[in-house]
Amino acid sequence: MSDKLKALADAGVSIWLDDLSRERIETGNLADLVKDKSVVGVTTNPTIFAAAIANGERYDEQVGKLVAAGEPVDKVIFELTTEDVRNACDILAPVAQSTAHDGRVSIEVEPDLANDTDATIGSAKALWAAVDRTNVLIKIPATLEGLPAITAATAEGISVNVTLIFGEQRYREVMDAYLTGLEQAKEAGRDLSTIRSVASFFISRIDTEIDQRLDEIGTDIALALKGRAAVANALVAYGAYEEVVASDRWRALADEGANPQRPLWASTGVKNPDYSDTMYVTDLVVPETVNTMPEKTMEAFADHGEILGDVVTGKASEGRAILERLGEVGVDFLDVLVTVEHEGVDKFKKSWTELVETVKAQMAKANQ
Repeated sequence: MSDKLKALADAGVSIWLDDLSRERIETGNLADLVKDKSVVGVTTNPTIFAAAIANGERYDEQVGKLVAAGEPVDKVIFELTTEDVRNACDILAPVAQSTAHDGRVSIEVEPDLANDTDATIGSAKALWAAVDRTNVLIKIPATLEGLPAITAATAEGISVNVTLIFGEQRYREVMDAYLTGLEQAKEAGRDLSTIRSVASFFISRIDTEIDQRLDEIGTDIALALKGRAAVANALVAYGAYEEVVASDRWRALADEGANPQRPLWASTGVKNPDYSDTMYVTDLVVPETVNTMPEKTMEAFADHGEILGDVVTGKASEGRAILERLGEVGVDFLDVLVTVEHEGVDKFKKSWTELVETVKAQMAKANQ
């Protein structure tokens, strides 16, 4: 087992692999990562599945059967992806049984539904039923339309990974949606201890957008702030989480057996080659959080990552000070958040189109 990854896990950070494929499942690679690399969870998205299906022959037999049965592309995608997630859940089941919150595998609702509350709820229910594993998490985007879907899914007893969170205010709305869902679940007589949730707060895209704006401003003061906004934003978000879990409202739910909605640091692969390739891991170490990593980031941390202890708790004011300095040099942070959310939803939808086209190609090949 990698000493650095084990040390990261010992520091309270749950390492979730941001990747999945049938090859990883069937060759034992995923099981090996759990055994040897401290991996305790998996996240997926349509782009990940598109790459897996395009580059592997392990889907061909199932695609052929579905094509022979006359199934449309959406049904083929649904069957392929839920099959992988179900099998990954089985591999992670021992982790789920031996830990309080880990051993989870995430699958997204159909991205085209990001701005349709009712359809998102329907998609979440369908995925939850199809995977049929208690350690699956259904990914719902933190759009305005997604918020009531988060509440409704939670109230139904569905465990949710809330994705595409970029700013403090929306994060607070996400936490409120989760607590409201727990309260409704309690009213319905559900066992709150069976419901899990994480809130995926996106990191690197903030620096990517803000660094571009700082370059355009071009002053020495502005340029000195490059690469600092994303972590600062995360520190502010964690401060909001600290407030919520200290509230009477949360304590009342916790007394009923509810699980906290753990902060999850997403998009932690570093985009700028000038920065340390492990900065979004090292700079966000705090107990009882999740860091979802592409394998490249995980390998980099295993090789040369640093753990400086808890560098997040109680640091919200430091993060807010950096965000204020961004405003002083001319960066409109609220506009940044609107921009990255719109881009995030757009990428969310484009990744689905990519998956559809990939599966269509595989279906056509099966028909030859």
